[in-house]
Amino acid sequence: MQVSRHLAQNASLWPDHRSGATALGAAGPGSAPEAPACHLAIDWARIFPKGMGARPDADALGQVSRQVDALLAQGQQPWVTLHQGELPPALQAQGGWMKRSTIGAFADFARLMGEQLGDRVGHWITHENPAWTSAHPQALARALHTELQIAHHRLVSHGEALRALRSAAPGARVGIVLGLQAIRPASHLPADLAAALRQDGLRNRWWLDPLFGRGYPGDVLQALGVDAPTVLPGDLRSMASPCDFLAVLPQRLAQQASSGPEPEVDEARILELLERVHRDYAPAALYRLQPLPPAPARPSSHRIARLIPGAAAARPHLRIERVSF
Repeated sequence: MQVSRHLAQNASLWPDHRSGATALGAAGPGSAPEAPACHLAIDWARIFPKGMGARPDADALGQVSRQVDALLAQGQQPWVTLHQGELPPALQAQGGWMKRSTIGAFADFARLMGEQLGDRVGHWITHENPAWTSAHPQALARALHTELQIAHHRLVSHGEALRALRSAAPGARVGIVLGLQAIRPASHLPADLAAALRQDGLRNRWWLDPLFGRGYPGDVLQALGVDAPTVLPGDLRSMASPCDFLAVLPQRLAQQASSGPEPEVDEARILELLERVHRDYAPAALYRLQPLPPAPARPSSHRIARLIPGAAAARPHLRIERVSF
């Protein structure tokens, strides 16, 4: 697959966080140069500090709008993330993502942001790594069914927010970031093969399959039994609302044994993961979200490498071009 380098840096919308300049990547062979992108995360709780029943905070909305204008004035294209994990306290107190009402609240939030910024923001990310809740310390105390129900509601909310954004901002390109893991069995022993299949089901296919219209993987549902989430009519259709792009944030797990520690993922296996997503799910556009090395006076940042749709999936043509500062 041909790859064009497209650099994006995390920047905070709020003055109490640092932000930095974005470097410009060079276009790949045969493709037009893309504008530098700045990855912005909006704090839902700052927009609606008193919950969705109250008016949005006008000062917070003004900060967001001014930040977007400043980026555009610098020749940078904002890529806006709506949700990275934190909820408005009022929603959290009512049960958070365990409550189905949070789905509608998130769609309303997405619609408002589309109305406010849709004339200037072209790329939107509904959720950044919705599986993050499973790794959060608060999740460790939750029952498996509760955790999976939360994940289900977040997937449904992605589809609802996607439609709300497109309604409020026609022409918006909307996608999601998934934290996927390059998994290989540690050996050909049956126990290791089964462990790899199980982990791939929970960590990868559980998210990819419903987003691409396949519903939840049957082998995982069977293994979960009574712990499987409650799925209402229309949920699967909502989750499968066509995305304009999928971004992959490769995670640590690379090799799964029936027991033992999780090794670091390596670059070859990341490429295998990206090739698999391209081959098996054929997203309209595929991006890799990769942490950049830390630098003095620069916040933690990411770069996005776009995998051009329709390119050959053969391994010799699969390459990720690195961008250095």
